[in-house]
Amino acid sequence: MKTFSTAARRFNAVLIAVLSVVAAFGAIPAGYYTGLNGKTGADLKTAAFNIINPHFLPASYSEYYTNLKVTFMQTDLYPDSQRWWDMYSDIPFYAPSFSGLNREHSLPKSWWGGSTNIPPYVDLNHLYPSEMKANTAKSNYPLGEVVTASFDNGISRVGSPASGQGGGAGKVFEPADEYKGDFARTYFYMVTCYQTLNWKYTYMTQNNTYPSMQPWAVQMLLRWAEEDPVSQKEIDRNEAVYRLQNNRNPFIDFPHLAEYIWGDKVGELFYVTSTPDQPAGDPVLSSPVDGMSLDFNQVAIGSSSSATLILRGENITNNVSLMLTGTNRSMYKLSETSITPSRVNSTAGCQIAVTYTPTELGEHIGTLTIFDYDNTGSSINVSLHGECLPVPTLSRVVATEATEIMPDSYVANWEVPQGDIVDYYIVTRTYNVNGVATTVELPAEDNWLKIEDFDQSDSESYSVQSVRLGYRSPMSNVIFVQHSGVVNVDNDLPLEIIVDHGLMIFNTAVPQYGARVYDITGKVVAAFDEITPGMSIPMAPGVYFVTTATHPVPVKVMF
Repeated sequence: MKTFSTAARRFNAVLIAVLSVVAAFGAIPAGYYTGLNGKTGADLKTAAFNIINPHFLPASYSEYYTNLKVTFMQTDLYPDSQRWWDMYSDIPFYAPSFSGLNREHSLPKSWWGGSTNIPPYVDLNHLYPSEMKANTAKSNYPLGEVVTASFDNGISRVGSPASGQGGGAGKVFEPADEYKGDFARTYFYMVTCYQTLNWKYTYMTQNNTYPSMQPWAVQMLLRWAEEDPVSQKEIDRNEAVYRLQNNRNPFIDFPHLAEYIWGDKVGELFYVTSTPDQPAGDPVLSSPVDGMSLDFNQVAIGSSSSATLILRGENITNNVSLMLTGTNRSMYKLSETSITPSRVNSTAGCQIAVTYTPTELGEHIGTLTIFDYDNTGSSINVSLHGECLPVPTLSRVVATEATEIMPDSYVANWEVPQGDIVDYYIVTRTYNVNGVATTVELPAEDNWLKIEDFDQSDSESYSVQSVRLGYRSPMSNVIFVQHSGVVNVDNDLPLEIIVDHGLMIFNTAVPQYGARVYDITGKVVAAFDEITPGMSIPMAPGVYFVTTATHPVPVKVMF
């Protein structure tokens, strides 16, 4: 059973704090976008890249999975309720429970190869909560307009693309009209912030710094952005992400910016016109903003968690000073405490590492104060919060047989001991091609994971571990998968099956649970929560394989 560990008692406190800060912000920081002035086309896109590419990153995808649900509470709740704001379905889901939802990469992670070790994997600007069925149906298809739908829940549609769309993909994902602009501006951000990324799939993207998108995608997304203007939802979310990640989506702040980069205004010079009143030449520290917070969430004692703080400004002539204060300041450490003006005034700014290394259990609150950046005595305060927990104890996961085995994919499955608190799972996949074995680790949110590219290997195996606070459970048993279907056939007790006059009779000494009956392709044709000694079921002629939770090795049955 998967149980999220963040205490519900913290939800209201977090929400109240977030709403208070939202009221205090609501404006683009002074000087943040001045690097865009006087540029157009490729130069403008690169100028935006230089501003938004440096941002906070979790120390690891373990930290990302552990903390993301709490993060979503700050970015993706309806403002008047605890309902999750899901752009993929209209099914009501309520926080703090995340059951029934996935953490969705709106720009599919497989497009860059799925690596968890690069910034797009943990970038909040394209991460959204998504209802599981819609997320599964969406798969890694590009955006587009559907002609014939194979999936339609009233909000999300998946199916064959309109003429000229899809970039060669057989299907596309079409969001509801009210969210098409949201997705367009998200994609504009992604191909700008990661314009140097090497894309594995180029349905919509291109491997170059400009224009970084396929012509058909540019045309469609510009139209979507025009037809669905920036909403208050996007404005509020942009502010929340900025507080958490220290970068903004410029295509939300300036809705027509995309036209100067890809559209009808290419060749015209872009100028920022909505900056706050600030006398020219005065020293400005545009990042971070007063009232921001660094939340290190939960860390096991003996471990550390780090975040990167970005200092960026202009016209600063003094060394910028940093100081830790508060009762728990000893739990935190700064990589530097004094920064020269040239580093802060540079286009990319200066990155400072903040590390949380708790030495005792409990919650630890501190404050990082930044000062001396002007001559008025001004200061900026960033709150620090972390919680230290005991080192977790995790039981061994039981890997079960693969299901839905198709020529190009299958679903890996596993079961988790009752009561274990789990942040996520790691599936160790080993695939063989011409006798050469390659092993990769894949994260999963639920007790199953769809494996793609099965058609690229001769055979495969997988095993599973659960993860909590960065600690892994013992490795599970290994399941082997071949293109012929389920393997590792065994007739050993304690599960024996007898065939008699078209009946499948379970000859077992004790009740067994979680029974699954597969046909020769690996498809589940029958499932039972419990089987008892002597229980029988009628089956059509054929070859079947049976597993239970206590007997995961399949038993072969022939009628």
